[in-house]
Amino acid sequence: MPRNLKMTVPNVNSVNLTRNFTTVSGLPITIGTGSGTKWQWSKKGRAEEEQDTIHQDLVDLLLLAIKNGYNHLDTAEFYSTQPEIGAAIKQSGVDRNDLFVTTKYSPGFHVFEAVSNGPIECLENALKDLQTDYIDLFLIHAPFFDEKLSKGQTLERAWKEMLEIKKSGKVRYIGVSNFAVEHLETVSDISGLRDLYPVVNQIEFHPYLQEQTPGIIEFAKENNILLEAYSPLTAISRVEVDGKSVDHPLKHLLPKLSEKYDKTPAQILLRYTLQKGLLPITTSAKEERIKQSLEVYQFQIAEEDVALIDSEGAKFKQRNFFADKYD
Repeated sequence: MPRNLKMTVPNVNSVNLTRNFTTVSGLPITIGTGSGTKWQWSKKGRAEEEQDTIHQDLVDLLLLAIKNGYNHLDTAEFYSTQPEIGAAIKQSGVDRNDLFVTTKYSPGFHVFEAVSNGPIECLENALKDLQTDYIDLFLIHAPFFDEKLSKGQTLERAWKEMLEIKKSGKVRYIGVSNFAVEHLETVSDISGLRDLYPVVNQIEFHPYLQEQTPGIIEFAKENNILLEAYSPLTAISRVEVDGKSVDHPLKHLLPKLSEKYDKTPAQILLRYTLQKGLLPITTSAKEERIKQSLEVYQFQIAEEDVALIDSEGAKFKQRNFFADKYD
């Protein structure tokens, strides 16, 4: 790709989201391409002498995504994939201002201690890893703060650091991930000014988990918060009970809808997510599937079929993340 290439992105304004974001150059952002669960464990599982080296397979995947029209790249401190995002941006030759980059500060998870002492330190490390002087969207990865894991941080102190970061100009937007209504109300009260409220909440969403926590969809709509959906393809990728694959309602419905619309089951689920008002974050290691993912802006699912996915999905529950906190 030649340097400073102006990217060609699909008509992403064909869906009604709570709020829309653009790159610095004014391009509307696409659905996101992630570098999370699969890639972090692939990277962390390598031999010790390779731990601090770039995972070129991930870089190559990101380059494919950028080449095919993705301009929205999602990573996190906890994933350890920020250097790969930075390398992909540099190798792509695409102007940084044509891309929208998200990363997240982790307060620690389960038995994993926080990497940074807080959001400010996390941001400075991220800017170096990503080889950029600004982040488009910076999130707190989860609202669950155990001071033994978070190096003494609390949600309230962390959000105050997020406000300092926003005022510094190094981050365009601040938001959160995996927050319930009560957590959003806590940080909004701290913010005071509406333009310093969280603008994004990235949550697990799919037909088998249509509301990560009670009231979160309606609260986001009422408060102008964009919901981003991770794990939107759960119904075709990871339906399990006690670690074993099981039969489930959409296993039988999705092939019928796929035939009706002449689209893949993955495209049906991504389009469903968009029409529910959430912006999907997804990934694939195959170029054909990367192209297919962006084709979700080229068709619509009839409202009766969206309702059918809703009703069939409601017959089965699958939560992939934070079940110990929410269930």
